[in-house]
Amino acid sequence: MTTRVMLVSPAAGEAQREVRFDDDGPLSEAGLRRVRAAAGALLPADRAFASPSVRCRRTAEELGLPVLPAGELAGCAMGGWRGRTLAEVADAESVAVSAWLSDPDFSGHGGESLRQLCDRIAGWLTRTAVDAGRVLAVVEPDVVRAAAVCALGVSPEAFWRLDVPPLTVTELSGRGGRWNLRLGRELGRG
Repeated sequence: MTTRVMLVSPAAGEAQREVRFDDDGPLSEAGLRRVRAAAGALLPADRAFASPSVRCRRTAEELGLPVLPAGELAGCAMGGWRGRTLAEVADAESVAVSAWLSDPDFSGHGGESLRQLCDRIAGWLTRTAVDAGRVLAVVEPDVVRAAAVCALGVSPEAFWRLDVPPLTVTELSGRGGRWNLRLGRELGRG
């Protein structure tokens, strides 16, 4: 039997507008308007989850989705960079930012490496595929990227080559450990 996983990226928050490492802040007013306009656009799922972030939980709530919290689907832990803007970190730690963007094993910020994130999400996908059916998860864009890396069987070096806009749906369908991938459909559109 086939498992279908729909990964919904949340509406934009203030951190994205400010190009800041997320500090679990709220949705922006524009993000709220967009997610409210998309309410009712998703097909029902057998199982539904949300990343523990405020942004993901609020997006799910505004979409009218009854979801279970899933700590395993949290975004990448950014350690000491959390809440800081990319410009601030780049000014203070330019070599570290360069390493973060080029080395999937970098965790010099005191958080999780991109390889660890990809491995964590690959494990979740493997466990999710055990039960056939439709699964929906509202997750941070980095979790969508990690799932795509896993589905394609590519190296985590490809992580930064994937763009995940707010309020898009990335679909994975698979069985037997093999996934097919449909990228970034705007929520509410075919």
